[in-house]
Amino acid sequence: MSLRHALLGILREGPASGYDLMQLFKVSLHNAWPATQSQIYTELAKLADAGLLSVAARGPRGRKEYTLTDDGLAELRRWLLETEPEPHRNEPMLRVFLLGALSRDQAREYLIYLEQRAAKYNGALESLDAGIDWDDGDLSFYGQLVLEYGKRLQAMNGEWAAWAARQIPAAKADDDSGASAPADDTSAG
Repeated sequence: MSLRHALLGILREGPASGYDLMQLFKVSLHNAWPATQSQIYTELAKLADAGLLSVAARGPRGRKEYTLTDDGLAELRRWLLETEPEPHRNEPMLRVFLLGALSRDQAREYLIYLEQRAAKYNGALESLDAGIDWDDGDLSFYGQLVLEYGKRLQAMNGEWAAWAARQIPAAKADDDSGASAPADDTSAG
């Protein structure tokens, strides 16, 4: 995902300052695409320089309120319709792929950690959902869809990690390398 396009999309809903956008990121896109304050302000300046945003108002202490230009809306639509989403990397799954370097107990502990982490993230998403005053706007509607995806993804991640931990057989007394193949337990749950 592109921070540039996320900002263009958010500003489609109406003018906002860098601070407003940072706060919106914290309660919406942070789990999908985290961005720091410096990244947001740097990107806003680049977008304004490129004519995709304009400064609609200036306030105290250098506060700028940005608005989307027609060129910015065209760029957002071009990106949505004409580009392929970037493939993602999944470091936790890379680690799972390489768990054979650890003992079976350590591998199982890592998978249990993934299960607990998924539960923690899901709890955070549930709290976020409960704390948002959803309105009838596009950002709220589609934001709810993304939030539901996150909750379902974390639930699946937790279920998978619990299942995967059960696949690792107990270590033999003379072999704690974890090098043997895991048991084939295809049962759900």
